[in-house]
Amino acid sequence: MARLLHIDSSVQGDGSVSRRLTARAADVWRAAHPGGAVVYRDLGADPVPHLDAVAGISRLVPPDRHTEAQAASWALTEELVGEVAEADAILLGLPLYNYGVPSSVKAWVDHLIAPGLAYHPESMEGLLGGRDFVAIVSRGGGYGVGTPKEGWDHATAWLPHGLSLTGLEPRFITAELTLASQKPAMSPLVPLAEESRRQAEAAIDKLWPPAVTGI
Repeated sequence: MARLLHIDSSVQGDGSVSRRLTARAADVWRAAHPGGAVVYRDLGADPVPHLDAVAGISRLVPPDRHTEAQAASWALTEELVGEVAEADAILLGLPLYNYGVPSSVKAWVDHLIAPGLAYHPESMEGLLGGRDFVAIVSRGGGYGVGTPKEGWDHATAWLPHGLSLTGLEPRFITAELTLASQKPAMSPLVPLAEESRRQAEAAIDKLWPPAVTGI
């Protein structure tokens, strides 16, 4: 059975652009995989714990020597890595917050960097490669070449590096200028925002060809 891991991270609820776009992408995936299973995780509403001294040490201590707290942290890591390992495709909603990834996404990635689960501790070979990983990015402003904020999007630059040990290789679909309709100073950019949204939706609709049914 085909399996999609769908992850949202926006804290904007129903007003989130990234959530609406990942929902559209999940529908495209379902149309291409009738009978497939979708596992959903909402990091915005239910974030995983950031690594602390307990969680960090649990990666350095053999499981048979874990304290109760370390064992609980490691069990969560096993669950998160397991969700990725069991998925054929991963869909991540990635809003740009303060020029970087949401802290909940950073915590999720930190849990994935687990020796023996996501990469071989000796050869350092990634163990989660070969999966389709699509990150749908929403950016309130413009960050393209020649713009005042060119190079300030540290989310799309960081994610491939953050995941590199695992073998996962994300590809990106981006909708930007999402705040143009909300901020009067950005109102001249509304047409560009709408075009960026259309292009993102068009790219999403082409992600997975629909399944052919009948004869």
